[in-house]
Amino acid sequence: MARVFNFGAGPAALPVEVLEEAQRELLDFKGSGMSIMEHSHRGKEYDAVHGEAIQNIRTLLALSDDYTVLFIQGGASMQFAMVPMNLLGAGQSADYVNSGAWADKAIKEAKLFGKVNVIANTGKDIPTRMPKNSDLQFTPDAAYVHITSNETIAGSQWKDFPRTAAPLVADMSSDILSRPFDAGQFGLIYAGAQKNLGPSGMALVVMRRDLLDRAPATIPTMLKYKTHSEENSLYNTPPTFAIYVLMLVTRWILKMGPQTLYKQNAEKAGRIYHALDASAFYKATAVKEFRSDMNITFRLPTEALEEQFIKEASKLGMKGLKGHRSVGGVRASIYNAFPMAGVDALVAFMKEFEKKNG
Repeated sequence: MARVFNFGAGPAALPVEVLEEAQRELLDFKGSGMSIMEHSHRGKEYDAVHGEAIQNIRTLLALSDDYTVLFIQGGASMQFAMVPMNLLGAGQSADYVNSGAWADKAIKEAKLFGKVNVIANTGKDIPTRMPKNSDLQFTPDAAYVHITSNETIAGSQWKDFPRTAAPLVADMSSDILSRPFDAGQFGLIYAGAQKNLGPSGMALVVMRRDLLDRAPATIPTMLKYKTHSEENSLYNTPPTFAIYVLMLVTRWILKMGPQTLYKQNAEKAGRIYHALDASAFYKATAVKEFRSDMNITFRLPTEALEEQFIKEASKLGMKGLKGHRSVGGVRASIYNAFPMAGVDALVAFMKEFEKKNG
């Protein structure tokens, strides 16, 4: 069975060699006679996997000992609530930037727990964009500042993260480990695993240790970051298979070399954007200076042509190109593991489709 090019926004493409290794080890992990999914999370076999997964993240993000690495179930959507529950104290307010659909969801959750100041709002802007740092008006004594580094639906991305006095919190679900950045600039980073890290159902959380004590005593045990930090993400049975795949994915990135991966990501996006900019038939939907390298969104002259484009591409093995239901259009998600061959196939198809229908 031939593999297709998966342009889906998530769950997304995983490295083939990771899938192959997981397949080889599925029934018998390291000669243990059983799958990693069957091993106790307290056993030595899984302990080695867990430890390497954490260390790989620490290495890739160049984390100091001031940071703790956590694996928490529930995905990024759970983090929309956990962040304010743990960091927004009584009588405090938090600054949020509304840059699109996912930032808006985070804002709605935070408002359940305290006062939220929306310090910039580009969520409804067309063409889609992120705010400029000069537009941000921070609230004095804010408990934290929250941004969404990449808007998956809108196809827009922060290129220069803001400098903040309050701890900077970022939802990096769509672009974690896709480009270099200074993790030390952030108080907390979270990311759903299903785009650049592994299977769905889990979030990676990287948190400055001094923020752990902010959580009120009334928060349920499982919703406290401190619980997971003190127990090395082993307070309860963690999603062991998801963490195992994350370990393989991060090992793959280290083997490739982060700089090589970053360069490849920029080149993949550049090839598609070049095709869009060279055409009067296609129109990229994000402002050029904020275009995402992970989620490339564009429109065709009519919705009927968009439907035809997506249908014909699917028949050629290019799946998942339909834009989010809330905005329509076309979206090509090209995360870390997405191959260059898939990008070239899409560009060639775009040119041929325009020739026939333009």
